Amino acid sequence: PPPPPRPVAGRELLTMTDESGTSEFPRLLEYLKQTRGFEFSAHKVSTLMRRIQKRMREVGVDSYPAYTDYLEVHPQEFGPLFDTVLINVTSFFRDSPSWDYLAEHIVPRILEEKGADLPIRIWSAGCASGEEAYSLAILMAEAVGDEEFRRRVKIYATDADEGALAAARQGSFEARQMEGVSPERVEKYFDKAGSRFNFRNELRRCIIFGRHDLIQDAAISRLDLLVCRNTLMYFNSEAQARILTRFHFALNRTGYLYLGKAETLLSHNSNFFKPVELKHRIFTRSATSNMRDRLLALSSGTGLGDTLDAGARNLRLREMAFDASPVAQVAIDYRGYLTMVSERARRLFNLGTGDLGRPLQDLEISYRPVELRSHLERAYELRGPVVIKDVEWRGSGDAAPRQLEVQVLPLIDGKGTILGATVAFLDLTQSHQLRSELERANQELETAYEELQSANEELETTNEELQSTVEELETTNEELQSANEELETMNEELQSTNEELRNLNDQLQSRGEELNDVNGYFESVLTGLRAGVAVLDRDLRVRVWSEKAEDFWGLRSDEVRGQSFPGLDIGLPVRDLQEVLRQSLREDGQREQILDGVNRRGKPIRCRVRVAPQTGPQGIDGLILLMEEVGA
Repeated sequence: PPPPPRPVAGRELLTMTDESGTSEFPRLLEYLKQTRGFEFSAHKVSTLMRRIQKRMREVGVDSYPAYTDYLEVHPQEFGPLFDTVLINVTSFFRDSPSWDYLAEHIVPRILEEKGADLPIRIWSAGCASGEEAYSLAILMAEAVGDEEFRRRVKIYATDADEGALAAARQGSFEARQMEGVSPERVEKYFDKAGSRFNFRNELRRCIIFGRHDLIQDAAISRLDLLVCRNTLMYFNSEAQARILTRFHFALNRTGYLYLGKAETLLSHNSNFFKPVELKHRIFTRSATSNMRDRLLALSSGTGLGDTLDAGARNLRLREMAFDASPVAQVAIDYRGYLTMVSERARRLFNLGTGDLGRPLQDLEISYRPVELRSHLERAYELRGPVVIKDVEWRGSGDAAPRQLEVQVLPLIDGKGTILGATVAFLDLTQSHQLRSELERANQELETAYEELQSANEELETTNEELQSTVEELETTNEELQSANEELETMNEELQSTNEELRNLNDQLQSRGEELNDVNGYFESVLTGLRAGVAVLDRDLRVRVWSEKAEDFWGLRSDEVRGQSFPGLDIGLPVRDLQEVLRQSLREDGQREQILDGVNRRGKPIRCRVRVAPQTGPQGIDGLILLMEEVGA
């Protein structure tokens, strides 16, 4: 076990350095990254140091190197540390006015824009223990109904903390966690199990939980609603800008971003989103300018002089040259984002300037007219061109399909670094048509002579084929009659089998009702007894644990079933019963023993335990224990 905590002053931690005067704090962060894969470099340093120092004070460690050694010796400390740093604080419908605005204004807009059949995709980023994701599920189920919710809605809930995700996947909450949920919603969307409330399983299947690092992992795409509440405030400004850029690409053109009450959309990313309701921190995706427009704006507004103007002109010249190419071309960077599109490619594949900067996987051109992503990977691997021939493509305004040859060429700089690739779509429709016409003319000439020669032979064989056809039809008629007789016989057999199955089903139903009566009688007997009842097998494992036993010792039936009775942690000294239990397994006859114990309320009691063997076809196969309070 970890040593007892020793009070450490906060100012002492803030000034900790090694002998050379260099802070040991980055070394601790590097250790956490190497051992557990957590990257904290994007977090605000002051907040991160404050949270880690809080945990160090709790375990009584006064320096970062000492805390690193402590983590190596006590690996169970990683869990409480990450809980402290990641601050997994959430609740159902947190800041309820904002959730009401979301339900009344934003969700109806999403449903109107998606129509009646299209799927709805929602991402809860930084979901912690899952209350936020289940709140979203309740809102959407109320808006579209349970059946449509299961058919259309997918909610992705992610977090960097595996422990919090494990709790979220259970969908089980204590009563104190349900304070933000109205009684009507609790009754409709939760099943009560003891003192806990479990989210309905058929709706739970529409929520997908997974680990996701907002800094390192790619964003989930094609979203209609992205909820990231009170998470961005723990990152530094550079990381916030990078995350918001990914959020922009993740949302559909009409998607919405819902931030927390403690967060604002930072000014340096204001061109990515525009506010819908600032009071409730709800924004919508806005179209961003391309690289050319940003560079031109910079050159005219910052006064950097002729150098920047020349760079803008050169960039514009390259784009115009790319546009003027008679071949349809697109350029894709190494990360998979569309960076340039020629004029012919825009007309051929219905692309617009708004598609620049979008991930290739989100565009139709990524899989039509050919699957580009696999060929891009092949070109990067070969570091050379990849050619795909005989690709058929029918554009929106084309009456006939075009024949294309697709050439994928990787772009490599002087240092051998792959920067991206260009994809050229060569239109070979006319040459393909000429070649096809020539081949067709030659074939027609060759076949004309063959047809002339075979015409006489075909005339001679026609009579023979007709005669053979008549004979085949007669044979077929006989086969059909035979098959009909077999089908009639099979039908009679199926009817007989159906009657037998119906009789068997009636018998099974009758026996099931009898079994239900016996179970009900058995439960009423156990409930009516004043004593707690436990039934053990020959290995002294618990088979039955009555409600009175639960009331005595505070353990539910599902907690003790299958557990060793002598190993149970209850207020009764069960180990003192082992000799009596073993004697009862060896010899027939009842035995009893009175023990001092403590019930689940902490009250000392004297308990009489009566032990009787349970016999079966093979002799004694278990024990029955009656536990009752003496003098009760």
